[in-house]
Amino acid sequence: MNANPELAQKIADEAGVSLGKASIKKFSDGEIQVDIEESIRGAEIFVIQSISDPINDSLMELLIMIDALRRASASQINVIIPYYGYSRQDRKARSREPITAKLIANLLEMDKATRVLTLDLHAPQIQGFFDIPVDHLVAAPLLASYFLDRDFDPEEMVVVSPDHASVSRARTLAEILGTPIAIIDNRNEESIESITEIPTEIIGNVEGKTAIVIDDMIDTGTRITISAQALKNAGAVKVYGCATHPIFSKSASQILQNSLLENVIVTDSIKVGEEKQFEKLVQLSVGPLFGSAIKMVHNNEPLAPLFRSQLKK
Repeated sequence: MNANPELAQKIADEAGVSLGKASIKKFSDGEIQVDIEESIRGAEIFVIQSISDPINDSLMELLIMIDALRRASASQINVIIPYYGYSRQDRKARSREPITAKLIANLLEMDKATRVLTLDLHAPQIQGFFDIPVDHLVAAPLLASYFLDRDFDPEEMVVVSPDHASVSRARTLAEILGTPIAIIDNRNEESIESITEIPTEIIGNVEGKTAIVIDDMIDTGTRITISAQALKNAGAVKVYGCATHPIFSKSASQILQNSLLENVIVTDSIKVGEEKQFEKLVQLSVGPLFGSAIKMVHNNEPLAPLFRSQLKK
């Protein structure tokens, strides 16, 4: 599909299959038209689509594609969503707010998806929004491989959570790398206006260490930039940024390039266009991860090995 065709090809290559023949077009008024250009009657289908920018078009493409596959008599429709858009709207934080992540789950179920495979949800409890199987994969082993392949000394490293909400994610990466963790007591909202409000409280020791800030996504780039400055102020020698989903909205690429981060390591769950590329960016592919997951799902095998393996880029 259109959101990330390069990743779809990598997944297909790893799974040992060819991409199906389909086309997605738009009518003059913007309506989306999907054509399945080969017979899929009785076939087990894996649809690959990140719900990413342009997020609403990506979502509608996915829903319409599932509908077309179902009407063409596919036996199973497994939906691979490397980036689950709207995942930040997972609860009612204020009165009269929607829970849009649940709405997306309802739409996928109503569309008769058989299974969902996704990666590093913003809130793990989103799995519970579905009444169909959900395989929630993690990118921590892949992100860790960047440092393991370069012989970083665990004794001189620390994995850092940018706030209290991301501690479990930091702990997972730290366990793979064999390092301690630290927490930035960050009470700022992620916004351009707060970029000068550098947190001063760090829970844990970062002095003289190489710090790795881990998050599930980078949107404006402000929070991870603030984190890098806070860690440098606290005595960290070098700071690296890690995240699964590179949203990179607005001027994020410029903010990250001008930050104190040595490198920004992300996956290709979201396509990063040429206009968003920058020198410090390192992008690792989740193609092998999802390709392996497809083979395991097809063979009714457990996915547990994927949570332990150190997948290479």
